[in-house]
Amino acid sequence: MKISVIIPVYNAEKYVTNAVESALQFDEVFEVILVEDKSPDNALEVCKALAEKHERVKLFQHPDKENHGAGASRNVGMSNATGDFIAFLDADDFFLPNRFDAERELFKNPDVDGVYGAIGVHYWCDKAKEQYFNIYQDKLTTVYNNHPAKDVFSGLIGMRGSFGLFSIDALTIRKSALDKMDALMKTDLKLHQDTDFLMRLAFYNNLYPGILNEPVAVRGVHESNRISQVDSGKVKPAATRVLLWNHLQNWAEKEPEMPKEQLLHIKRIHRSFEIANASIPKKWMMIMKYLIKDFRSIRSGLYNINFRKELF
Repeated sequence: MKISVIIPVYNAEKYVTNAVESALQFDEVFEVILVEDKSPDNALEVCKALAEKHERVKLFQHPDKENHGAGASRNVGMSNATGDFIAFLDADDFFLPNRFDAERELFKNPDVDGVYGAIGVHYWCDKAKEQYFNIYQDKLTTVYNNHPAKDVFSGLIGMRGSFGLFSIDALTIRKSALDKMDALMKTDLKLHQDTDFLMRLAFYNNLYPGILNEPVAVRGVHESNRISQVDSGKVKPAATRVLLWNHLQNWAEKEPEMPKEQLLHIKRIHRSFEIANASIPKKWMMIMKYLIKDFRSIRSGLYNINFRKELF
């Protein structure tokens, strides 16, 4: 295995060295690709020093050397990866020694396009733990059972009950898996571009469970995490999820192989987030609109009680 590990770097001068060293511990890691995204701190200089110190570390920036976000940065990494496999790591996170244990066996099967596992949590300081422990606690982010590859997409979009989820930090894919997709990461999504990517990846590829009962990587939580700002209420999550599900719906409507029941489910989720994010007067107008649709559906025998539940 020749694995390219892609690390987007933004405002992570304190953490990126630890991330890089956690990837370099593996002989299978052919290269570590740092994509520096015009950080306001000293991250670029730290990245330059890492690239000079380690032969396997390569440093890239965007062509205009401006800030374009994590999705665009990962796209630069994927476009420049020369390994046969791709793994992802955020600059403030790190891999554990068992990170590729499952991959070494599973990728012997040519039908396996990707392998996902579980991640844990690490608090970089006491203040971060005090601020965010009620959100992350010490729980695993994982898929709860071993599911066949054909069920992963429907699980990720919420059609299989308590499916769970996996982080991009715990995902390894064949580089050839990208050729099956309609696009890489959506650069106009400032948040959730990795979620959108994972869902589409699962639709086009066979993703298999690796280690689900213990972490293979760790999410580093600190005061300036962008995702922590969302989870703590500094950014309104419903608004960002409307954009995510709008993207997914637009993609699903154009995808000729999309099963009808999955398309309808994506539309229902999109509508439910639209309603949740609306102002109070608009929210009730939207609810009445969809209740009227429900009533018409009852008469035609097509009523979906699950959508009724999502509205409330």
